[in-house]
Amino acid sequence: VQLQASGGGLVQAGGSLRISCATSRRTFTNNGMGWFRRRAGKEREFVAGISWNGMNKLYADSVKGRFTMSRDNAKNLVYLQMNNLKPEDTAVYYCAQNRGAGAASLRESYAYWGQGTLVTVSS
Repeated sequence: VQLQASGGGLVQAGGSLRISCATSRRTFTNNGMGWFRRRAGKEREFVAGISWNGMNKLYADSVKGRFTMSRDNAKNLVYLQMNNLKPEDTAVYYCAQNRGAGAASLRESYAYWGQGTLVTVSS
């Protein structure tokens, strides 16, 4: 299973960015997906999770109301739309595939991880 995150870059505070994750796994549509991030000097943390059919979503409190996760099962893609970005959102963002079908926030729920894409928010 390969997960390829893309779309990271430099954006000013208050701006928006959408990052994407493509997976090679043909059973992608059976699994929940998630986004995590690692900020400098901190542990990897949960950002957002989505169920296999996109009906259930979870968000970290720090991004709730600003970030939206979605998926396109026909294209094997998941997205993270990030609005009203803050400097503290600066991190490497990782996509991950859940072992199960639901939305999950625990790292232990995820079996496969992408390589990450860097998002930098300037003040």
